[in-house]
Amino acid sequence: MVKQIEVTRTFNAPVELVWKIWTEPELVMRWWGPKHFTSPVAKIDFREGGTSLVCMKAPKEMGEQAFYSIWVYTKISHLQSIEFVQSLADENGNKTAPTQQGMPADFPADIRTVVTFKIISANSTEMTVTEYAEFGSISTFAQMGLEQSMDKMVTIF
Repeated sequence: MVKQIEVTRTFNAPVELVWKIWTEPELVMRWWGPKHFTSPVAKIDFREGGTSLVCMKAPKEMGEQAFYSIWVYTKISHLQSIEFVQSLADENGNKTAPTQQGMPADFPADIRTVVTFKIISANSTEMTVTEYAEFGSISTFAQMGLEQSMDKMVTIF
Protein backbone atom coordinates (compact mmCIF):
# COMPACT_ATOMS: atom_id res chain seq x y z
CA MET A 1 0.00 0.00 0.00
CA VAL A 2 1.17 3.50 -0.82
CA LYS A 3 1.69 5.44 2.42
CA GLN A 4 2.48 8.78 0.86
CA ILE A 5 2.39 10.62 -2.41
CA GLU A 6 4.61 13.53 -3.30
CA VAL A 7 4.87 16.03 -6.13
CA THR A 8 7.40 18.82 -6.66
CA ARG A 9 7.07 21.70 -9.09
CA THR A 10 9.19 24.77 -9.83
CA PHE A 11 7.39 28.06 -10.34
CA ASN A 12 8.64 31.12 -12.21
CA ALA A 13 7.63 33.36 -9.33
CA PRO A 14 9.04 34.59 -6.03
CA VAL A 15 8.16 32.57 -2.93
CA GLU A 16 5.78 35.30 -1.70
CA LEU A 17 3.56 34.80 -4.76
CA VAL A 18 3.73 31.00 -4.67
CA TRP A 19 2.73 31.12 -0.98
CA LYS A 20 -0.42 33.05 -1.93
CA ILE A 21 -1.81 30.16 -4.00
CA TRP A 22 -2.56 28.53 -0.62
CA THR A 23 -3.82 31.62 1.21
CA GLU A 24 -6.02 33.54 -1.25
CA PRO A 25 -9.42 31.97 -2.06
CA GLU A 26 -9.53 33.21 -5.66
CA LEU A 27 -6.17 31.54 -6.34
CA VAL A 28 -7.11 28.27 -4.58
CA MET A 29 -10.21 28.09 -6.79
CA ARG A 30 -7.98 28.21 -9.88
CA TRP A 31 -6.08 25.02 -9.06
CA TRP A 32 -7.93 22.84 -6.51
CA GLY A 33 -8.87 19.56 -8.17
CA PRO A 34 -7.62 17.48 -11.06
CA LYS A 35 -7.75 18.43 -14.73
CA HIS A 36 -11.26 19.38 -15.96
CA PHE A 37 -12.57 19.82 -12.39
CA THR A 38 -13.54 23.26 -11.15
CA SER A 39 -13.43 24.70 -7.66
CA PRO A 40 -16.55 26.76 -6.93
CA VAL A 41 -15.81 27.18 -3.20
CA ALA A 42 -12.69 28.12 -1.23
CA LYS A 43 -13.31 29.55 2.24
CA ILE A 44 -9.83 29.99 3.65
CA ASP A 45 -9.13 30.41 7.39
CA PHE A 46 -5.36 30.36 7.05
CA ARG A 47 -3.94 30.21 10.57
CA GLU A 48 -2.76 27.47 12.92
CA GLY A 49 -5.93 25.87 14.26
CA GLY A 50 -8.01 27.36 11.43
CA THR A 51 -10.16 25.29 9.08
CA SER A 52 -10.60 25.97 5.39
CA LEU A 53 -13.43 24.55 3.26
CA VAL A 54 -12.74 23.81 -0.40
CA CYS A 55 -14.80 22.17 -3.11
CA MET A 56 -13.87 20.44 -6.33
CA LYS A 57 -16.62 19.81 -8.86
CA ALA A 58 -16.52 17.14 -11.53
CA PRO A 59 -17.15 18.20 -15.13
CA LYS A 60 -20.58 17.63 -16.70
CA GLU A 61 -19.47 14.46 -18.50
CA MET A 62 -18.46 12.99 -15.12
CA GLY A 63 -21.74 13.82 -13.36
CA GLU A 64 -20.90 17.25 -11.87
CA GLN A 65 -20.58 15.80 -8.34
CA ALA A 66 -19.17 18.24 -5.80
CA PHE A 67 -16.54 16.97 -3.36
CA TYR A 68 -15.94 19.10 -0.28
CA SER A 69 -12.86 18.92 1.90
CA ILE A 70 -11.70 20.65 5.04
CA TRP A 71 -8.10 21.59 5.73
CA VAL A 72 -7.28 21.90 9.44
CA TYR A 73 -3.96 23.76 9.80
CA THR A 74 -1.55 22.31 12.35
CA LYS A 75 1.64 24.27 11.63
CA ILE A 76 2.45 27.28 9.47
CA SER A 77 6.00 28.57 9.02
CA HIS A 78 5.71 31.73 6.93
CA LEU A 79 7.13 31.27 3.40
CA GLN A 80 8.68 27.93 4.44
CA SER A 81 6.00 25.31 5.10
CA ILE A 82 2.31 24.64 5.65
CA GLU A 83 1.04 21.56 7.47
CA PHE A 84 -2.60 20.56 7.60
CA VAL A 85 -4.91 17.57 7.77
CA GLN A 86 -7.38 17.26 4.94
CA SER A 87 -10.62 15.32 5.31
CA LEU A 88 -13.78 14.93 3.26
CA ALA A 89 -16.69 17.05 4.44
CA ASP A 90 -20.19 18.16 3.58
CA GLU A 91 -20.94 21.60 2.11
CA ASN A 92 -21.12 23.05 5.64
CA GLY A 93 -17.61 21.90 6.56
CA ASN A 94 -18.66 18.95 8.74
CA LYS A 95 -16.26 16.05 8.40
CA THR A 96 -17.85 13.01 6.73
CA ALA A 97 -16.87 9.39 6.20
CA PRO A 98 -15.28 8.83 2.78
CA THR A 99 -17.90 6.19 1.90
CA GLN A 100 -20.62 8.86 2.34
CA GLN A 101 -18.95 10.72 -0.55
CA GLY A 102 -18.89 7.63 -2.76
CA MET A 103 -15.26 6.82 -2.06
CA PRO A 104 -14.00 3.27 -1.57
CA ALA A 105 -13.94 1.83 1.96
CA ASP A 106 -10.12 2.03 2.04
CA PHE A 107 -10.02 5.77 1.24
CA PRO A 108 -8.25 7.58 4.12
CA ALA A 109 -10.41 9.60 6.49
CA ASP A 110 -7.53 11.98 7.23
CA ILE A 111 -4.60 12.94 5.02
CA ARG A 112 -1.68 14.70 6.69
CA THR A 113 -0.37 17.19 4.14
CA VAL A 114 2.94 19.05 4.19
CA VAL A 115 3.76 21.80 1.70
CA THR A 116 7.34 23.06 1.60
CA PHE A 117 8.76 26.05 -0.25
CA LYS A 118 12.37 26.40 -1.41
CA ILE A 119 13.71 29.62 -2.87
CA ILE A 120 15.72 28.88 -6.00
CA SER A 121 16.27 32.53 -6.94
CA ALA A 122 14.47 35.86 -6.60
CA ASN A 123 11.95 34.75 -9.25
CA SER A 124 11.98 30.98 -8.93
CA THR A 125 10.47 28.82 -6.19
CA GLU A 126 10.33 25.06 -5.74
CA MET A 127 7.29 23.71 -3.93
CA THR A 128 6.75 20.15 -2.75
CA VAL A 129 3.42 18.75 -1.57
CA THR A 130 3.53 15.49 0.38
CA GLU A 131 0.36 13.70 1.43
CA TYR A 132 0.74 11.06 4.14
CA ALA A 133 -1.97 8.38 4.31
CA GLU A 134 -2.70 4.79 3.33
CA PHE A 135 -4.30 5.50 -0.05
CA GLY A 136 -5.43 1.95 -0.77
CA SER A 137 -7.20 1.26 -4.05
CA ILE A 138 -7.10 4.91 -5.17
CA SER A 139 -3.30 5.31 -4.84
CA THR A 140 -2.77 5.86 -8.58
CA PHE A 141 -5.67 8.33 -8.82
CA ALA A 142 -4.47 10.24 -5.74
CA GLN A 143 -1.02 10.66 -7.31
CA MET A 144 -2.51 11.73 -10.66
CA GLY A 145 -4.91 14.17 -8.99
CA LEU A 146 -2.12 15.84 -7.03
CA GLU A 147 0.07 16.09 -10.14
CA GLN A 148 -2.77 17.61 -12.17
CA SER A 149 -3.63 20.11 -9.42
CA MET A 150 -0.02 21.24 -9.26
CA ASP A 151 0.12 21.50 -13.05
CA LYS A 152 -2.83 23.90 -12.79
CA MET A 153 -0.88 25.88 -10.16
CA VAL A 154 2.07 26.31 -12.52
CA THR A 155 -0.21 27.92 -15.13
CA ILE A 156 -1.15 30.67 -12.64
CA PHE A 157 2.35 32.09 -13.05
